[in-house]
Amino acid sequence: MQYIKDNLKEKNILITGGAGFIGANLSFYFQDNHPEAKVVILDSFRSDKKLSNGNLKSFGHFKNLIGFRGEIISGDINDKELLQNLKTNYKFDYIFHQAAISDTTALEQDLMIKTNVNAYKDLLDLAIEHNANMIYASSAATYGNVSSPQTVGKESPQNVYGFSKLSMDNLTKEYILKSDISIVGLRYFNVYGQREYFKNTTASMVLQFGHQLLSGKNPRLFKDSDKILRDFIYIEDIIQANIKAMNTKKSGVYNVGTAKARSFQDIVNILQKELETNFKCEYIKNPFIGSYQFHTEADISTTKEILGYEPRFELEDGIKEYCKYIKEIYEEEVK
Repeated sequence: MQYIKDNLKEKNILITGGAGFIGANLSFYFQDNHPEAKVVILDSFRSDKKLSNGNLKSFGHFKNLIGFRGEIISGDINDKELLQNLKTNYKFDYIFHQAAISDTTALEQDLMIKTNVNAYKDLLDLAIEHNANMIYASSAATYGNVSSPQTVGKESPQNVYGFSKLSMDNLTKEYILKSDISIVGLRYFNVYGQREYFKNTTASMVLQFGHQLLSGKNPRLFKDSDKILRDFIYIEDIIQANIKAMNTKKSGVYNVGTAKARSFQDIVNILQKELETNFKCEYIKNPFIGSYQFHTEADISTTKEILGYEPRFELEDGIKEYCKYIKEIYEEEVK
């Protein structure tokens, strides 16, 4: 589905983190809907490098890009020489910045700030030199445990990831005042959808529960999961928000969610219906009490008003559409 009618012929688009979950979906959106645009992907791709928590440093995977016909660059956004090459040898009209250390449990504060904040500043400088509109991934992690609905301007991050994203948003406000380009930060809430499998254990619980059910296992939830509610948003609505942010004249930071809080129990119930299973739920103690968001619900009033964004997928709709991909990836990668 096209979200803009603009002709992108001869427009050059840079997507950082383009081999990751959201970046890859953006890349295929342009290829499928605006084939006249030139899309360049920059991604560090995965290697054996891990964080201290045991998770991979990069989740970018070539399989997310099978079928993509644009240019692909393997590189790290912390590489100053690489960024200088992009600045000198390319001319971008739009930059979609999705690359980040996105693991909310990562403990490496130095790497998190360097990658998420300092490299973003370098990319902003590139955007200004190219006169390119910047659309970047912020996060609902900026809100920490503040009460719902989460509203821009009322943040309290509880981990270094959320802090780094809030620092990006603060940097954005500074750059808005001294540049003429459009700069839009999108605070993603709990995203799920195709091409997230290679995020491993950080993939959404929609996918993880789906694969538990397909493998014949009882779904395992925290106790009182019917009372743990999040704003779950399907990848198609994330893409919609990114595309609608391309040409707004109102720079700023916007929430991207559904404005509806749903429970983890809801996810399992919907999956059981769509996958035609009927396994008994197992309930385990929640070890994250005190450091866990128990209710998120995005205030999207400004997003709707300024960007023209309107969420299209209820949780039932998103999971129903997603299930064919959950089955496919299970057959290809898990079974």
